[in-house]
Amino acid sequence: MEHTSRFEAVLESVETLSADDQELLLDLIRKRLAERRRAEIATNIAESRAEYRAGRVHRGTVDDLMAEIDA
Repeated sequence: MEHTSRFEAVLESVETLSADDQELLLDLIRKRLAERRRAEIATNIAESRAEYRAGRVHRGTVDDLMAEIDA
């Protein structure tokens, strides 16, 4: 419930901004979201590389995977 109230308060605050400021805010939010997503991708890549170096990654076809599951 608190989340909804905070969200509504933020929306009300945004509505008090000028149209230009709202567009600037929207642009900043989009850029920050993109930066966060890039950081998540970089973390995933680093984790995947570590898993690969540790030999915990298997390569093969879907048929290979299915055979391994059925075994």
